[in-house]
Amino acid sequence: MSALWSLGVVEQLGHLGLGVAYYLQYTLVLVVLSGLLVLGMYHFLIQRFKIEYFRRVTAVGYSCVVFGWMTILSVKQPSSKLDLFGFLSLPISFAPFESLIFTSIIVPQASFLGHLSGIIVGYAIAWGLIHGMTNYWAISMLGWIAVVFVFSLKRSGAYDFNFLEIESVTDPSLPSVRFIGNGRTLQMGSIPVE
Repeated sequence: MSALWSLGVVEQLGHLGLGVAYYLQYTLVLVVLSGLLVLGMYHFLIQRFKIEYFRRVTAVGYSCVVFGWMTILSVKQPSSKLDLFGFLSLPISFAPFESLIFTSIIVPQASFLGHLSGIIVGYAIAWGLIHGMTNYWAISMLGWIAVVFVFSLKRSGAYDFNFLEIESVTDPSLPSVRFIGNGRTLQMGSIPVE
């Protein structure tokens, strides 16, 4: 939170092409893309390298966005300083990687790959590889996130939306999949198509 507080300077850097609208729009981009990137990394490590540890990893938080903004600020204004905990001041150009190492040592349960994905997406934004975000696209993206979130809550049974009905697809030509036992075992059966 201390790093996020000191990154608030982004909102005041309108002369560098940053500012409040830029901050809000690209925060949304950082949330979505860093989340997708870390999920992709976990999937790759599980499928390709068979590292089963990542099946049990849960990652939640805003820190990937903070790392992304540290990275964007380090590219856009490399002479800045980042104040951590009110007494430690880091040159912003090294702050993303110093903070990544520092966080990994102090909080070993923190998601190293989540923070790294924030840094990667931050560089992509700062170097102009991801650009063109406008208020229209930000509101559209936020709307789609809300729709997916509501359907996810409904589908998982975590919250019952009475006005929303999700029907299952019953096509006899498709194989059927069901959970048996404790819900962790899948059984697959298929009906022969004539």
